Amino acid sequence: MFENLSDRLEGVFKKLRGHGKLSEENIAEAMKEVRTALLEADVNFKVAKEFVATVTEKAIGREVSKSLSPGQQVIKIVHEELVELLGGVTEQIELDGRQPVIIMMAGLQGSGKTTTSGKLAKLLKGKGRKPYLVPADIYRPAAIEQLQVLGSQLDVPVHPSTTEMKPVDICHQAINEAAIHNYDTLIIDTAGRLHVDEALMGELKGIQEAIPLSEILFVADSMTGQDAVTVAHKFNSDLEISGVVLTKMEGDARGGAALSIKNITGKPIKFVGIGEGLDELEVFHPERVASRILGMGDILTLIEKAEAVVDKKEADKIARKLKKNQFTLEDFLEQIQQIKKMGSLEQIMDMVPGINKLKKLKDVPKPDEKELVKTEAIIRSMTAKERKNHQIINTSRRKRIAAGSGTHISDVNRVIKSYSEMLKMMKKIRGKPGAITGVKRRKLPKGMKRR
Repeated sequence: MFENLSDRLEGVFKKLRGHGKLSEENIAEAMKEVRTALLEADVNFKVAKEFVATVTEKAIGREVSKSLSPGQQVIKIVHEELVELLGGVTEQIELDGRQPVIIMMAGLQGSGKTTTSGKLAKLLKGKGRKPYLVPADIYRPAAIEQLQVLGSQLDVPVHPSTTEMKPVDICHQAINEAAIHNYDTLIIDTAGRLHVDEALMGELKGIQEAIPLSEILFVADSMTGQDAVTVAHKFNSDLEISGVVLTKMEGDARGGAALSIKNITGKPIKFVGIGEGLDELEVFHPERVASRILGMGDILTLIEKAEAVVDKKEADKIARKLKKNQFTLEDFLEQIQQIKKMGSLEQIMDMVPGINKLKKLKDVPKPDEKELVKTEAIIRSMTAKERKNHQIINTSRRKRIAAGSGTHISDVNRVIKSYSEMLKMMKKIRGKPGAITGVKRRKLPKGMKRR
């Protein structure tokens, strides 16, 4: 999402690195370009103006660090202010205190409320909560059915709402059901409209007045840019929302909504949707997003994603197999499946520090999701014996595997070659001191012995 903004800011900082020291003149020149970059990213005009003024004031007034270059000095200040602009600190749903926790999802039609309700249920279920999905959209065709389908996929109970019921009555019944079945988190999917109107706000206010809500989350489509910010401001004025969920953050939106919404509404972004999958809803971390914008990567999120999909016992098992030269194509297939669970290759790559510079190099191949799918299909077309021992895969077997996976024999050859090269590389690593186990034994001074 922030790729264009990242590129523009990188250009600004590159120019600053050419100066021997910071001066009011080169700071003013750089901030003019930063302001243009923010406006091109669809950041609210007032927000962009205030941001540049703050950074300029701090850059001019700050004592120049001897350990930082002029470019690094400004990057540090810009990073600090971006974090503040994005919300400052990570804010999540308050799950302690009154039970059950009741969350109302609000927003315009098409913003992704229903799907986000399902994603949030999955996220909270993973934290040990017992969510209960409540369909309160009685107008949109199949809205209730959509939430029921999502609940079935997630193994999360859904309240049996009907289109003949009133939204407030649905919510009251759902609270009673939650008490009977010990559901500790209710997620209410409300109706939306194509635009803000009195009928919509009246219905949402009715629920707010009748139900002891813990949270009102405004769901906004980040692709709509400043329109999302304007609508969020209206919802907040009428309902006093507690936070924002930005959907479609994986798209090609310029990022203006994410960078403006906290400043305009005063309410934090709590979650972001990063894909269509039901596990693709993330807690919003301002500092991590600011680091991504400035090309610093996001190692913490990458580690969290890996920890969420990688079983420690399985990881230890794979390490032992690699050490004993027993890593098979079956194991290779399992690793591919775990990588896919972490998200798209593009998303994973974007979290690696310095990736923006690498992307600009001509000869660097771009991550290809299709190749991953193709590799998986090829390995799945092999027999159990072939996966355990790739050396028995002769020409006739390769032809059969290619036909079974809908690929060419050259694709099969490529997969087997890649796998073989990986085994050779691991063999070389195993031959080095301290390999796999990781600690290189140091030579002791003469006369000393190891215990």
